[in-house]
Amino acid sequence: MARPQAPNSVTVLGECVADAFTDPGQSGSGELALRALPGGGPANTAVALARLGTPTRFLGRFSSDVFGTLFRARLSDSGVDLTGSVTAPEPSTLAVADLDETGQATYTFYADSAADWQWTDEELAATGLDDAACLHTGSLALIRQPGGSRIEDHLAHAREHVTVSIDPNVRPLLVPTSAYRERLPRWCALADILRLSEDDLALLLPGASPEEACDTWHAAGVRLVVITLGGRGALASLDGTRVTVPAPAVDVVDTIGAGDSFTAGLLHRLAAFGHLGGRLDVLTLEDVTNACMFAARVAALTCSVTGANPPRADKTALESGGDRLTPHF
Repeated sequence: MARPQAPNSVTVLGECVADAFTDPGQSGSGELALRALPGGGPANTAVALARLGTPTRFLGRFSSDVFGTLFRARLSDSGVDLTGSVTAPEPSTLAVADLDETGQATYTFYADSAADWQWTDEELAATGLDDAACLHTGSLALIRQPGGSRIEDHLAHAREHVTVSIDPNVRPLLVPTSAYRERLPRWCALADILRLSEDDLALLLPGASPEEACDTWHAAGVRLVVITLGGRGALASLDGTRVTVPAPAVDVVDTIGAGDSFTAGLLHRLAAFGHLGGRLDVLTLEDVTNACMFAARVAALTCSVTGANPPRADKTALESGGDRLTPHF
């Protein structure tokens, strides 16, 4: 059966963050060396989408500092269109990551008055929608002020023309969890797709099961909710009909950017199926399952390398004779 034809480009709106890691090999007595890699949830998603082959545009506010140059180069080298992005006088956002023995990262942020949060109504109005089928946003850009409320208003206009996808990516070290809880009902009313982690769930709805959370957010307006469960895979709920997909086995180096890569894999597959561009009216649970299985594969491969370095479309492969993923970058 032929898939419906629809635009498949995705626009991502949000922040870039410099992820700094300790570098023991370069550190010495009385000094600590840091290795900075370009990151930020929305930027990671844009890079992953473009590498998978989805036409992708990123709307960001790039500082004129050394990190801003690094961000632009990474996105451009991955094939992301930066038309509509802003060159800003404010500094870039810096996050210093501390990795535990399992590769899980915790962050210390340096983000006050950073370029990412200073969107104006005029800047957003000038970005345009072009031929995008989907607008994805979330993370810190959607919650930090003064830009967050303006992005919300931009989504209200954009959803007349595109599918809206949101990843809350809760960061309680920077923004009180209560602020996310207060804003989430409106995000659900604006979004067609809500993708979040089980850690986000625990902060947003303490004590609620993933299934209970899905029902709460469906009632608030969002049609497709996907909760990633780390090594246990992901739960997807389409209007209350649910499926759980497993996570492929992989040797984890770290989990940085895994959720962002999952989001990219999900949107990439939904775009390929022709489901983006409206309210997901003909989306089936079968296609949701297929998209989530692909997304879990992309996320697993991202976990197999250092930092948020998602795979390219022609470099993802299942090693023959087994279920363990082998990355080829």
